[in-house]
Amino acid sequence: MESFVGLFDPETQDEGVASSLSPLPVCLPPEAAEGNIEYKLKLVNPSKSRFEHLVTQMKWRLREGQGEAIYEIGVEDGGMLVGLTSKEMAASLHTLYLMAEKLGATLTVLRERTVSVNLNEEPRKAAEVLVRKVPDDQQTIELRVAVLGNMDVGKSTLLGVLTQGEPDNGHGSARLNLFRHLHEIQSGRTSSISREILGFNSHGSPVTYGLCRTAEEICETSSKLITFIDLAGHHKYLRTTVFGLTGHSPHFAMLVVSAVCGVVGTTREHLGLAMALEVPIVVVVNKIDLASPAALQSTLNQLHRVLKGPGCKKVPLQVSSEDDAITAASILVSESIAPIFTVSCVTGDNLELLYTFLNVLPPSISHKERERLMQLPSEFQIDETFRVPEVGIVVGGLLTKGMIREGDQYLVGPTDDGSFYPVRVSSLHRHKVPCRVVRACESATLALSNPETITLCRGMVLTTKDSLPPICVYFQARIHVLFHSTMIYSGFQATVHIGNVRQTATIIAIMGKQGIATNETASVMFKFMKQPECVHPGSRLLFREGHTKGIGRVTQVFAFDDGKPLREERVS
Repeated sequence: MESFVGLFDPETQDEGVASSLSPLPVCLPPEAAEGNIEYKLKLVNPSKSRFEHLVTQMKWRLREGQGEAIYEIGVEDGGMLVGLTSKEMAASLHTLYLMAEKLGATLTVLRERTVSVNLNEEPRKAAEVLVRKVPDDQQTIELRVAVLGNMDVGKSTLLGVLTQGEPDNGHGSARLNLFRHLHEIQSGRTSSISREILGFNSHGSPVTYGLCRTAEEICETSSKLITFIDLAGHHKYLRTTVFGLTGHSPHFAMLVVSAVCGVVGTTREHLGLAMALEVPIVVVVNKIDLASPAALQSTLNQLHRVLKGPGCKKVPLQVSSEDDAITAASILVSESIAPIFTVSCVTGDNLELLYTFLNVLPPSISHKERERLMQLPSEFQIDETFRVPEVGIVVGGLLTKGMIREGDQYLVGPTDDGSFYPVRVSSLHRHKVPCRVVRACESATLALSNPETITLCRGMVLTTKDSLPPICVYFQARIHVLFHSTMIYSGFQATVHIGNVRQTATIIAIMGKQGIATNETASVMFKFMKQPECVHPGSRLLFREGHTKGIGRVTQVFAFDDGKPLREERVS
């Protein structure tokens, strides 16, 4: 959805970096009946019945935006920018405030724009207002952002600065809080998946560890949370990075590029993975304090060519003002754009633009889709396992469907023989804070009461007894080979990633072909080498072996059945 400033036309640009956004358009696209964006020409002294209707309408828009709505004031339903006088604008914003107050929501005026200037009349303006209210059944509005990029570009440092609210000292002080292992601190390189949270309060101000000492305080103070998933940049840890992208299901991906080095190392590979998984891309050019103007321009030109290339087909959009940041956030999901931020973690240059962008970034999944997922039988995918003293087994992961409550009983599996074991959820935590319920599309950690000694591992699922997911050793998929040096034939083995499943699989049959070469597509039959896995038809698939890369979708699953009955012992 275009807002007060439109996208540039790529056909009119040269090969340099895309300029900032174009001047104010004559009109916006017509108002959509669905979604969280509402056009209002004016809201001056409405009658009581009209006011109640407006409140109901705001409630609907907030529900569509999962707690956030955008109001365009001074705009007709057809999209024409008419504008209001200062008196009309003040009255309209007052009415909007009363509407939000009745719903317990808050208002933030994102920007005002002059629509027309006439020497004989008062200038007329249009305004864009963010309305925010955390849904009654949620603690906060949550987004997950995966952080990608080559090693030594400053990914962990950038997250440390964003979440701590303090600049780096130029020697990596900001990243120390993100590292999980001693060798990461010693080498300065991430090798595991770590999560950090950044909050925004109801007025859009960032809530960081510099203001709050604990994650619990951040959650209590914030109405919106950004969960950053910090992934490894070194090629040696590529499988960990791929698992982070497939298993953690991020809403957005932030690709960090060094202004000094440009697009090097694993940058293109990470970009390609995000594109294959259809995750919207945001580019952050870091270390601009170390780069000369010529080096910075060279990096931006290089990014421009890569993003506009046939593999991405994105419109590069350099963000140089708060207005640009708001517009980029509003159209990132609906348009094929890639916003580019240029920042410094030492001097703090342009970090406020990144904060503004993250604050207004909308959910990438619609309210209707989330409601549909919440009505389905529960299925929790296990990404991490722990054994905590005096607690027992704790699993972390993402609830893909349904709802989980404290005290509920479930089945966990599959094990090596395809069995599922009964467990009970004894406690729930989200963002290190105890909670009573977890809903679809939310990440959490669960403490399990387990009467039997079983080994839990990544790739397993927690599900209900009445709705076991499909378990298979054999499955069929339609794949596209991104790169292979020769031909792929039957018998080829590769590591396959399907959601949180990561296992070696063998191609045992290729339908209608002898072999598959680079840039070719075929339907193939896979067989897992170790144990059965939970795989849903329609799931997106990635496979890799050395430099060989491929993508695809699961088309058919062949149910696993070794003749053993399902274990149904009750939890004691």
